Amino acid sequence: MVHFLHPGLSPRTIVLPDAQKDALGCCVVQEEASPYSLVNICLNVLIANLEKLCPERSDGTLCLPEHWSFPQELADRFLGVMTWQGKLTDRTASIFRGNQMKLKLVNIQKAKISTAAFIKAFCHHKLIELDATAVHTDLPIPDIISGLCSNSWIQQNFRCLLLDSISISPDSRRLFFGQLTGLRILSVFNVCFHSEDLTNVSQLPKLESLDISNTLVTDISALLTCKDRLKSLTMHYLKCLTMTRPQILAVIGELKCLLHLDISDHRQLRSDLAFHLLQRKDILPNVVSLDISGASCITDGAVELFIRQRPAMQFVGLLATDAGYSDFFTTKQGLRVAGGANMNQISEALNQYKNRSCFMKEALYRLFTETFSMQVTMPAILKLVAVGMRNHPLDLPVQFTASACALNLTRQGLARGMPVRLLSEVTCLLFKALKNFPHYQQLQKNCLLSLTNSRILVDVPFDRFDAAKFVMSWLCKHENPKMQTMAVSITSILALQLSPEQTAQLKEELFMAVKELLAIVKQKTTENLDDVTLLFTLKALWNLTDECPAACKHFIENEGLAIFIQVLETFSESAVQSRVLGLLNNVAEVRELSSKLVTEDIVKHISILLHSKEMEVSYFAAGVIAHLTSDKQPWISCDLQRSVLLQDLYATIQNWSSSSCKMTALVTYRSFRAFFPLLGNFSQPQVQLWALWAMYHVCSKNPSKYCKMLVEEEGFQLLCDIQEHSEADPQSQQIATSILDDFRMHFMNYQRLPLY
Repeated sequence: MVHFLHPGLSPRTIVLPDAQKDALGCCVVQEEASPYSLVNICLNVLIANLEKLCPERSDGTLCLPEHWSFPQELADRFLGVMTWQGKLTDRTASIFRGNQMKLKLVNIQKAKISTAAFIKAFCHHKLIELDATAVHTDLPIPDIISGLCSNSWIQQNFRCLLLDSISISPDSRRLFFGQLTGLRILSVFNVCFHSEDLTNVSQLPKLESLDISNTLVTDISALLTCKDRLKSLTMHYLKCLTMTRPQILAVIGELKCLLHLDISDHRQLRSDLAFHLLQRKDILPNVVSLDISGASCITDGAVELFIRQRPAMQFVGLLATDAGYSDFFTTKQGLRVAGGANMNQISEALNQYKNRSCFMKEALYRLFTETFSMQVTMPAILKLVAVGMRNHPLDLPVQFTASACALNLTRQGLARGMPVRLLSEVTCLLFKALKNFPHYQQLQKNCLLSLTNSRILVDVPFDRFDAAKFVMSWLCKHENPKMQTMAVSITSILALQLSPEQTAQLKEELFMAVKELLAIVKQKTTENLDDVTLLFTLKALWNLTDECPAACKHFIENEGLAIFIQVLETFSESAVQSRVLGLLNNVAEVRELSSKLVTEDIVKHISILLHSKEMEVSYFAAGVIAHLTSDKQPWISCDLQRSVLLQDLYATIQNWSSSSCKMTALVTYRSFRAFFPLLGNFSQPQVQLWALWAMYHVCSKNPSKYCKMLVEEEGFQLLCDIQEHSEADPQSQQIATSILDDFRMHFMNYQRLPLY
């Protein structure tokens, strides 16, 4: 029943970043710490209850209630949230049929919907943008184009189409974009897009921005068709090009309207295209953004000269190159650099390359090195790390390096300046990585280390049940002493945060954890080593068995009593004794197991500890005696000993100065229910008196919690019964009256007295 609250784990106050030194970080803190907008809250509620609110059609799909109508901006947002939450399916997409929703900007990223569902739900709307990045194979690109082209309004007015990372079968027909005459922006990154498709696309009359990165294009000569209108060209990692370097540069040289060019490459390819482009004074006269990350033979001097010749330049990508380190790149006003030379460049790289795993790894590696001894809170950087983790869940190098960066950015006191919502997102992403890579030990170690942060472990919302399973499994599989101590410490705190039902659901993990924890206690006792690991282990066992009969049973079955007797005979420190007695209290509360404690050795030690000078030790020993003696059955053969214990218990309680005395430890209870059988035991006033003393102690320390608990668990009436009972012990009646008086005072001062 009883357990300690860990000292020093009270909620922290967020320390905001300096607005002058880190304006972006300050904005992130304010954004993350602000409540969600009312619109978002309403949309989340609607989406969570779609099945209840929306009628079902005969084909099994959902439709909106007749009287519902969504304006365009709200409809777009509604769809975006559905997509983000993974709730967009054939069944739910059907709510966008008809005219009750007015869609304009459609986002169906990573959705699993069929061609038929897509056409029925979206292609009758007046769409101007569609983001279909990484949609499921049930919706191929040709069908998307065909569906869009079935609407004559869309053909003329549709502006932006993002088809990144959509798989296309090798024998798929060519992609015909010609009917989308209003198309201005097209992205086919990481798609089976050929030179013939590029020829078709280049003829679009309004095309201004094109991304053909990592496609199967072998020849870019077709771009000359749109040279007078193309303003942005991204061709990162165009690995299949068969053109010579002079031929490529000749095409680029003709693109006079180009404002943005991205010819970045994987570092392993060692492409020298960018090197030769920088030497051309006459090329790209109007360019404001040039990305050459990953290129070889790039020097500060060459890049600096290129930029000086084009003073309007605002961005240059230099990550994974040898450039970006001269003073020019830090002093040039208005120039953003994505590189690895300093935190500003790394931050820009994380933001610029959030969808490219090859550069995300590189940027995260640089970030890890830069933040290894970080002393400044950087919430904006942590948020970018979270974005990288979220965008590349199955990329082990990204997840591993990101976990190490997250650790650097939140270690020691740095987490205190981070918003809880951001820390929650990062922690959840760490556990998602663990599920995707269950056998990668270093990733697990990073996650375990992050949980040692008291700010995260106490204040931050995350799935405690999953965390407990992970930590307990780690505890049972790894014997590194330092990591073992951390795992034990985390287990002891997580055990307090799980409900008894959740603890029981752990089943195999719980059994193995109790067994492993007892093995640690036994080893420490044999070595006569009273260290922090022993104290954490005893505390973990104490907290795991709190109101959990299954854990108490595992404790008994794994020779826990014999081990704990050995502990009491080996160590005399009160910190050890109180933890041992705390667990024995938990076992004593389980009626089916309490008789196991009625042994000569256990009773002898508890009787001695009842008279300890340390208040906590005496208190917990009294609790064990109260629970054990309340049931006469195990004492049939030694009733005299039971009577002596009860007298001893009563005399000891009389010596306690006040129920509001200052114990070193803060005792806390999940529930008062284990006290109720003792409160109703008028034939044994000693037992009743201890239960009342214990309840008065915690009610006086934390009335807001325990007065509420008294009402919710219907203990109020039991106290009234004691107060009014003619045969009740006068001291018991006095304490019951004091609790009720404090109870009434609390509710008069803070809230209306509850009705009965």
